[in-house]
Amino acid sequence: MSTDGEGKKQLLHLVFGGELKSLSGMEFRDLDQLDVVGIYPDYDSAKAAWMAKAQATVDNAHMRYFIVHLHRLLGPATAAVAAASGKAV
Repeated sequence: MSTDGEGKKQLLHLVFGGELKSLSGMEFRDLDQLDVVGIYPDYDSAKAAWMAKAQATVDNAHMRYFIVHLHRLLGPATAAVAAASGKAV
């Protein structure tokens, strides 16, 4: 696992969101309109970005923002599965 300049582990997180088709589902209304907020080196900075976006869109009940733990998707288990299937990670 790589580290940042201060020696902390770099645990990448993606923050993104968009307008959902319904309040009870997880399907986005328009994929072309997804808001990719950014990729952050740790959960705390991702959470701060997520919270800012969620608060800025509080008047639209269909808007949802999410934090994706990229470091979990890019971990050793994922790399081993990709290597076994011949796909690059």
